[in-house]
Amino acid sequence: QVQLVESGGGLVQPGGSLRLSCATSGFSFSNYAMSWHRQAPGKERELVAAITSTGTYTNYADSVKGRFTISRDNAENTVFLQMNSLKPEDTAVYYCHAGSSQSPYWGQGTQVTVSS
Repeated sequence: QVQLVESGGGLVQPGGSLRLSCATSGFSFSNYAMSWHRQAPGKERELVAAITSTGTYTNYADSVKGRFTISRDNAENTVFLQMNSLKPEDTAVYYCHAGSSQSPYWGQGTQVTVSS
């Protein structure tokens, strides 16, 4: 069955860095665009970053441009999100997603908390 498992979340001070990973199985990873989304308490889930199946093109929310980098390793069926210069407003549960907006393939999420 399809599995997406996020890891790498945690508590970090403002200005710090974290690297999220999403290990996948059960589908043809190299054929799927991948994305990271986040949901803060009381807010709707929002797109953070996306990457095409080959990794050629990426897209970022304005709020994270220049600070976050999405990448993927098609040999390892894994997508990453490098997060630098973290801010308290980046606090949220981060989810990885496979495919188009209609795809049901979501991970369970990993908590990122930015606080001093």
